[in-house]
This record gives sequence, C-alpha cells and structure tokens, in this order.
Amino acid sequence: MLRYLLVLLLSQAVLGSIPSKYLRDDLTDIEDEILEGLDDYDEEAEREKQEIVDERVRKIYDKVRSNGYPMEVHSVETQDGYILGVHRIPYSPSNGPAANKPVVFLQHGLLCSSNDWVILGPGKGIAYLLSDLGYDVWMGNARGNSFSKNHKKLNPKKGDFWEFSWHEIGYYDLPAMIDYVLAKTGQSSLNYVGHSQGTTSFFIMTSLRPEYNSKIRAMHALAPVAFMSNMPNPFFSALSPFVQKENILKKLIGSFEFLPSSKMFSLAGQTLCTDQSIVQGVCSSILFLIAGFDQENMNATLLPEILDVTPAGASINQLIHYAQSYTSGKFRQYDWGVTKNLIKYTSLSPPDYPLNKITAPVNLYYANNDWLAAVKDVQILASKLPNLVYNKMVPFHKFNHLDFLWAINVYELVYADLIANIQKYT
Repeated sequence: MLRYLLVLLLSQAVLGSIPSKYLRDDLTDIEDEILEGLDDYDEEAEREKQEIVDERVRKIYDKVRSNGYPMEVHSVETQDGYILGVHRIPYSPSNGPAANKPVVFLQHGLLCSSNDWVILGPGKGIAYLLSDLGYDVWMGNARGNSFSKNHKKLNPKKGDFWEFSWHEIGYYDLPAMIDYVLAKTGQSSLNYVGHSQGTTSFFIMTSLRPEYNSKIRAMHALAPVAFMSNMPNPFFSALSPFVQKENILKKLIGSFEFLPSSKMFSLAGQTLCTDQSIVQGVCSSILFLIAGFDQENMNATLLPEILDVTPAGASINQLIHYAQSYTSGKFRQYDWGVTKNLIKYTSLSPPDYPLNKITAPVNLYYANNDWLAAVKDVQILASKLPNLVYNKMVPFHKFNHLDFLWAINVYELVYADLIANIQKYT
C-alpha cells in the first residue's frame, strides 16, 4: 500500500510542475507510465493476505469489560442487506443500571470503528465519561469496517459487497442503527456524536431523510466534514488529478477495499511504535501527514493500541467520494460519470445534499490545524445549516483531526464543552 501512496505523491509533484493548459493531455500521456509495473499486483491475494479473522469483536468486548464496564454486542440489518456491528455500554461501575437512561449514539470516522471511543480508557475516553454520567452509550460501525463485514447475500471477498460510499452509510446505515437503538431502549430520540465521516453521514441522513431530524435531540459534530476544497491534505491533493480517471485511482489504491484490518499494522504498532522504539516518532509523523502536526497533544504511548485497531477498513468509493468533494468544492452525491449520472440522477452532475432540510440542533467543534476539515470549509457548512446552535474552534492552534479522539488535553479542550452541550439536550 505504501508503494501506491508514494506513486500518488510523486505523481502529484510532477503534475504540479506542469502548466495547467497542458495538464489534461499530459495526464493522459502518463497514464500508462503510472500503471506500468503495477499489473503484477494481485489485489485479491493481497487483500486476503491482509484480511484477518475478526478478532476485534472479542478484543473490544474484553477491553471494555476488563475496565469494569458491561459491554453488549448487537447486530443491525440495513434496508439493503448489510449487517452492522453495534456496541453498547449500558451503564458504568459508578452509575449502575436504571430504567430510561438517556441515550448517546457515537459514530466513528473514515477507516475507524467503535474502538475510537474507548482507546483512551476510563476517565478519559468519551464513551466511558458519558457512561459515568448516567448515559446509555451506543457505538455504531459503518458497513465494511472490522465489525460490519457481513451481508445477507453479498460476500466481502467480492467487489459487489464494496459498491458503496459514505452516501449509503448516511442513507441506510445510520437510520437502521438509530431505529434499532431507539426501539431497544424505548426512547424517542437521542444525542448524536459524530467524528469526521460520522458527521458527513449524519448530514446525508438528515438532509435526504428529514424525518430523522425529530429523532435527534442534538447533533455534536467533531471535525465536521462536508465541504473540502480548502483542506491542505497532501493525500487528497495527490488523488485529485485522477478523480475523473477512476481506472487509474482503483489501480493505484485498490479496486474495492481500502486498508482492511491487518496484522501488519498491529505488528508495526507493537514493535516500531512503542515508547522504547527509536523510530516511534515516525509512527506519529505518518498520522500527522493525514491529520495535521500536533506533537504536543500526541500521546505516543497509545500508538501501539491505535495501530492495533486502526485502520479498520473502508470501501475505495468512500475515498473517491471525498476526493470528488475536494475537487468540486461541493457537498453532493457520488459522481458516477456523465452516462451513469444521467441514468441515476437524470442530470449530468450529481445533486447537492439539501442541507436546508436539517432541522436538528447542530453543534460544531473544529480546529485550526485540521488537515481534513479546514476552518474555511467548516464555515461554509455552518452558513448552510438552518439550526446551528454552537460553533466552536478549539482554543489550541495545533489541534488536529485525530486529536478529537486521542489528544492528551482533549477533555479540557473539547470534551468538557461537548458533555455540557449534551446535557443541555438531555
């Protein structure tokens, strides 16, 4: 995989030196050069080599229970047949079982999972903090990640299982999980906390299926991602020249699954990223290249545990959809190309998501040094939300995209306000 990322970055550097009036012709000319030498890549064999039997269900179950908290594992079926893993912490050691506990639903970002919310441990991780305060905490998992690789009919070893982007996560997965949680708890509404793609999918759900606004007491968006054209992320900058050439993109980064869970990442975390390793800083730097540099807030001791559960896998189309947003400057549905767009949307271009239909109260939390959710893009989003009730930039200039999950000072900088706002809508 590193090989392909390097090819992308190198290609971007080359393209950056080409006058724009020559870009289209030259891009076509270098297509064969980019693909040369990659034809020997057996994607099926590589994907199967990386794929592991999903030990993570047992790991997260054991981890939460070893910390003294009860843990439930649920399965939720979507309208289109995907079977999603949903995890629940119904109460805490300090705030025991009780009827009608208010519900908080946590939804992870791209390449992540419900592990995000418990990695920091009791007294620090937001799932534990909310449980201690008396909330019934549910953690969703999007289709295709480590906990949601099942379908009624489709096989995750085949490409048709992966024919989705974050559009389907918002349109099918979130409604299915929220309906299940409300039915299970007997509640009529819940507080929703999303990080990154967990915010993207929420905006899709509540704009295209506006009846779900009434089921949300308030939405709390950490590092919200909708508009993306101003972000300084080098990976998406490298992808953007190839957005209209899907055959190249899929040859470079894979044809259907991107970064499935792998023992390789876990082994790297356990051997190269420990406190005793002289190259631990390299591990941090890889994360910084994605999220933004913030050495001060990086708890490097957590790196082995983070890499043990991250990346959790995703569809290639999720990545391509974000690359399309970066290139177009719009928050809109997946661009299938002119012919397929005409069939699917009856228009040459995909339709924008109607953000004006989002009536649930929305709280935004964003950072100045976030390489995936730029301040200007968040401001564009804020201007289009009809019921924006809270709009906060984290008061630390180096705070980045992943700091919302794992930063040393995340409680003081984010979670204290987040909890206070959740309590307002409880």
